[in-house]
Amino acid sequence: MARPPIAPKTFDFALSTFGVAEITLRRPETLNSLTFEIYEELRDTFAALDHDAAVRAVVITGEGRAFCSGGDVDTIIGELFARDMEGLVAFTRVTGSLIRNMRALRRPVVAAVNGLAVGAGAVLALACDFRVVSSSAKFGFIFPRVGLCGADMGATYLLPRVVGLARASELLFLGDVIDSDEAYRIGLANKVVSPETCVQEARALAERLASGPAFAHAMTKQMLESEHTMTLDQAIEAEAQAQALCMQHSDFRVAYDAWKEKAPCTFKGAGRPFLKTPPEGLALSSSTAKV
Repeated sequence: MARPPIAPKTFDFALSTFGVAEITLRRPETLNSLTFEIYEELRDTFAALDHDAAVRAVVITGEGRAFCSGGDVDTIIGELFARDMEGLVAFTRVTGSLIRNMRALRRPVVAAVNGLAVGAGAVLALACDFRVVSSSAKFGFIFPRVGLCGADMGATYLLPRVVGLARASELLFLGDVIDSDEAYRIGLANKVVSPETCVQEARALAERLASGPAFAHAMTKQMLESEHTMTLDQAIEAEAQAQALCMQHSDFRVAYDAWKEKAPCTFKGAGRPFLKTPPEGLALSSSTAKV
């Protein structure tokens, strides 16, 4: 039975011919703040993407001058004050399940951080595999400013793995807002670009990923997620089995044959050949990026 199309009501969704799914938060008047409904639809959309073979990479961004300003004060906070402990945990489990689904998705996810990313918006960007960041963007895990702990939506799990324990502690205890230069310096941003090209650069990176070996990319993401709990011996054994599985996949033969013929290779399901180097102007070391 064919799965129903992904058609969210609270944000924009599009799927390109290259297999890049693009999610655009579209509440620019509130700096793309999140409502109960948006949290739930994002959670369900990332779950559905994992079962859509046409999707090979994902981009998430925001409309206007912000990526996401976190939970909406007007529509969420008031209701949370009226909830008991059971109701509060039900809400925090919904927000956490969104991040869980993003990390479990067997496709690379690219955040086009086109502007402000604070609170839950900062965690949303953090949960992506890559962050292409506008030079005008700012990040802030601002939970202490509103009397909440930094342990929100997986932030205390993910952030130390990206920037290290010392910097994560600083950001999560103090709630300071940092600019794009600092985000790049500490490793939170993969690349900093001009505001005008942020989404374009993120889309180009996603298209490059989409043209790559989807099965192998899924395996890489799975290993990145699971190996941190393993000993070195366990990790080496897990990687031995993972690589052996990739060697059985048709993409391995396709890449070998293309190398022998000195021709570009098109991996299974990809919409265009995989390029060993990205097109001019779209490299991670392009002149518009800080590297």
